[in-house]
Amino acid sequence: MVKRIKLRTIIIGGIFSLFFVILISRLFWYQVWNVDFWMEEAKASWSANKVLDAKRGTIYDQQGNVLAMDAPAYTVAVNPKVIQTLKTDSKLIEKNIDVEKLIVEQLHQVLGKPQDELFELTRKKGTSGEYAIHREVRSEGWKIDQEPADKLNTFISDLKKQTGKADIGLYLMPDSKRFYAKGNMASHVLGYLDKEEKPVGGVEVMFDEVLSGQDGSVYYEKDRIGNKLPSASEMYKPAKDGKNVYLTIDQTIQQYIESSMQKVYNQYRPQSITAIAADPKTGNILGMANMPTFDPNKYWEAESLSAFYNHAVQSRYEPGSTFKIVTLAAAVQENIFNPNAYFQSGSIRAGGRRISDHNNIGWGTITYLEGLKRSSNVAFVKLGYEQMEKETFKSYIELFGFGVPTGIELPGENKGYLGFQYPADYAAATYGHGQVTVTPIQQLMAVSAVANGGKLMKPNIVQKIEDPASGTVEQRKPEMVRQVIDESTAKQVSEYLEQVISDQKIGTGKNAYMESYRAAGKTGTALKVVNGEYDRERAVVSFIGYAPVEDPQIVVLIVVDDPKDYIYTGGGMVAAPMFKDIVYKSLRYMGVPTTQERNKVSSKSSESNFVKAPDVKGLKPAEAKKKLAEQGILYEMIGNGPTIKDQVPKAGEWLATDQHLYLLTGEADKMSLPDLKGKSLRDVMEICSLLDRKVQVEGEGFVTSYEEKNEGGQRTVYVKLAPKSK
Repeated sequence: MVKRIKLRTIIIGGIFSLFFVILISRLFWYQVWNVDFWMEEAKASWSANKVLDAKRGTIYDQQGNVLAMDAPAYTVAVNPKVIQTLKTDSKLIEKNIDVEKLIVEQLHQVLGKPQDELFELTRKKGTSGEYAIHREVRSEGWKIDQEPADKLNTFISDLKKQTGKADIGLYLMPDSKRFYAKGNMASHVLGYLDKEEKPVGGVEVMFDEVLSGQDGSVYYEKDRIGNKLPSASEMYKPAKDGKNVYLTIDQTIQQYIESSMQKVYNQYRPQSITAIAADPKTGNILGMANMPTFDPNKYWEAESLSAFYNHAVQSRYEPGSTFKIVTLAAAVQENIFNPNAYFQSGSIRAGGRRISDHNNIGWGTITYLEGLKRSSNVAFVKLGYEQMEKETFKSYIELFGFGVPTGIELPGENKGYLGFQYPADYAAATYGHGQVTVTPIQQLMAVSAVANGGKLMKPNIVQKIEDPASGTVEQRKPEMVRQVIDESTAKQVSEYLEQVISDQKIGTGKNAYMESYRAAGKTGTALKVVNGEYDRERAVVSFIGYAPVEDPQIVVLIVVDDPKDYIYTGGGMVAAPMFKDIVYKSLRYMGVPTTQERNKVSSKSSESNFVKAPDVKGLKPAEAKKKLAEQGILYEMIGNGPTIKDQVPKAGEWLATDQHLYLLTGEADKMSLPDLKGKSLRDVMEICSLLDRKVQVEGEGFVTSYEEKNEGGQRTVYVKLAPKSK
């Protein structure tokens, strides 16, 4: 008996000892060995970490008009537990008030969500089998605008009064969403934010890091029901809002483009239309549009995926006769083009193939200038293939920027294609066919080089980036890639291209003619390749040109892919009138004096060739532009401020008829220098006078290079001048 008692005592003591060892081991595991992990778990139960969302930067046009911004929005949610409780409320049943049915009907009417899906939401249960307490109405009720939110708020208020309940199970949660102020305007340039707030396409994706900013956070201790403890420690990291992006796009010019495009799209029902406008001197894109298009506020309603395609930078095509501008520029630069020399039009054998003019029979023996006006393929084969070395011709194509991306800051840029292998490839390329395909943006910049005196510019889509917190501004400056042709060559080519439009008898571009402005340009018609062969009933028709010829301010490209009945229309009938409409309206809006206005001022001041500078200080830029245009005075705007702060020459001072009036729209000490290259010493002195800079000059003629230095608080511009090349 005693032995049994001792044995039981030993066993029980051993069990308790083992239990004690296990308990001590577990305590050691939790409190010593794994203390960091469990401390974090404990902190999580009495602390909270809240994310502070950064505000996404606003996108503006160059005039400061809002194109994309964060705006108030609301997300709709329901509480199935509350709704089902009210559904069984005896007092409401007596009053014949079915809360669930009323909510479903209202949400269906306002949001357009099917009623069967709404009933599923209002009856949703959790994993425990009980009705859920929160369900968002996705996707129709996600981040809705103010108008539908107002309707639902009114409904909620009325239903609360009707039921006498403070909570009816329907809520609007404040939120924010990306709002595109102009609807589908410039949608391919802007891109959009999808329903997960991820950027898709355009500036939204290319400048996402700049626009998005950095989210902040706040960490604090809380009580058991979630309220912040008054004496608790707190760590706060403020959100850093995104930067604002100002585009080179001008809302007004963009509107001109899209309005004109819509008319052509409705009339000719093409697969697509692309139009781009730019300042040839800076490479700034003033407008860019494609059709079909989409509304970034409702991108899911787009008719097809093709509506999201930015043909301006992503599509490549055989350019057709607009490419003859490159051949012409090369021929003039190489001293091959003689406008008065004769050739036999009709057809020519080159590279082992027979090449014909677009009318198949030609116009007999004509001059090369007439060949340009009539867009003779034979003329350009003779110039670029027979009279020029093949590699020389190819080198000019590459100099003009074809075969490589332009570097425009938009996603998915295509680099085009140059595939010269056989002699026939070189011959076909002289008139824009065969193994040379280009993008619209490449062609726009190539022709801009002819318009601006031979400089190939990098296209810009962003003018400046502004940090709203610090007020600092990153100003984008024009960037020249290289000099492609001489300035004198560019001037000659412009004079020839002007006749393509001005000759109202035989010029293929005659439908682009404007009495108000001298314009230069070229039509294009490129047959489409279908099943490996050219289809003579389908084509890409285009027009590219610039104005005014004497001082180009805008270059515009129109590309119409597969218009109906192209045989009877072509680039001269479809695209040229569109060019005329856009360019005329844009130049008037920009305040560029018409030929008649300039001649009127010139005749009034014929004795002295001087006029008195008007007073435009204090006016808005648009008002100043209009006033100066009416008087035929050339001007240059410096800055993007809301009013004219200063001007040079001053009001009342004499101004030569070929002299610019410089207008300052910001504070001089905060303004960056505009591009001075190519300007005269007089222009440099006037600009620097406005911007409170000293000037140090070396040489004579026009600016070839310049550098700005800050010396003892005084900013000095060192300028090198040289005569213009002839």
